[in-house]
Amino acid sequence: MHNLNALPILILKPGKERSFHNKHPWLFSGAVKQLPHARDGDIVAVSDANKNVLGYGFYAPESQIVCRLFHFGNAFEDFTTEAYWMKKFESAFAIRKVFINGQRTDAYRLIHAEGDFFPGLIVDVYHDLAVVQLLVEGTGLLEAVFVKCLQNLGIKHIYLKSKGNTQNHDNTAQGSRWLTPPRETTLKILEHGHTFGIDVATGQKTGFFIDQRENRYLLQRLSAGRKVLNTFCYTGGFSVYAMAGGASQVISVDVSKTAITRCEENIALNLHNIEQHKAIAADCFLYLRENQETHDIIVVDPPAFAKNAKSVNNAARGYKDLNMLAFKKVNPQGMVITFSCSQHITKELFQKIVFAAAADAGRNVRILQHLTQPEDHPVSIYHPEGAYLKGLLLWVE
Repeated sequence: MHNLNALPILILKPGKERSFHNKHPWLFSGAVKQLPHARDGDIVAVSDANKNVLGYGFYAPESQIVCRLFHFGNAFEDFTTEAYWMKKFESAFAIRKVFINGQRTDAYRLIHAEGDFFPGLIVDVYHDLAVVQLLVEGTGLLEAVFVKCLQNLGIKHIYLKSKGNTQNHDNTAQGSRWLTPPRETTLKILEHGHTFGIDVATGQKTGFFIDQRENRYLLQRLSAGRKVLNTFCYTGGFSVYAMAGGASQVISVDVSKTAITRCEENIALNLHNIEQHKAIAADCFLYLRENQETHDIIVVDPPAFAKNAKSVNNAARGYKDLNMLAFKKVNPQGMVITFSCSQHITKELFQKIVFAAAADAGRNVRILQHLTQPEDHPVSIYHPEGAYLKGLLLWVE
């Protein structure tokens, strides 16, 4: 049995232990009977009202999620050691070795927070460089341990990137910096054989939207001979795949002029004949409203509209307007590929929003495929909130 004096103890209210028997990693403040004498980031034991230990996690006293559990059961280990965390890294790496073909793709997510039973940590690998996001104070305190684990896996360069306003996690005081001897933050990566230039320091998230890799590959297989509009194109991931798939025309639209420049650079990296591609710096809502051109495929991949639960209603209106505009500008027997990456917009709600948009647009729409994040963004079956990326491949008549 665990020595109750070894770690501070957080005690639950009676009847609040069920979700932890089911291994859900988030402990909300409303379930707490007694807070521990501990600092932000400390590892604490979580017990039921009778002081039976249920698991261990990172304490965050100022957060609504007051503890994130990374270990369930009452078996105690030294949770500060390299040996303990290396097992988690090796388990995550084993999955990636199955699904990532290193000869064609050298950019992937190695650690996906709760999806790898590793709350508060994101690690994306770009060739020989790992970009780390420490999302809670608890993972910040274990920074040196995580660096050793990554080096054990053969990672040469490790860059800590401040998460900024990454949704659903607490702010930490960490700033962006090298955790190992530095290299250039600009590099070229491979994805399904396509080359992309990225900058891990200035790019969004960790430098590239890795989670759309398989959805981009789907677009490539659909694009032959079709006119494709890529809205919210960022640095042109979907556009490169559409061009490689033989699209007759690709138009890339993003409000950021910097993104548009990088989009054009990525098109040029991969294709010699780029006359069929046009990049436009414009607001995507305004472009869809005001431009009269129609398209055979429209990709709708906006940033997260719902940053928190309070913003869901406004976000739903935004998603509905955007999809309605897309339905009005897609040709008969065309396709709309639409996404929401807002965790607070559920799969069911997103489909209802798109249904309302289709009805208002007066189009007959069929769902061909539900789309989601790839295998290197796994979802713990105990934490369904991890399925943040929702997408639909739609046939429009």
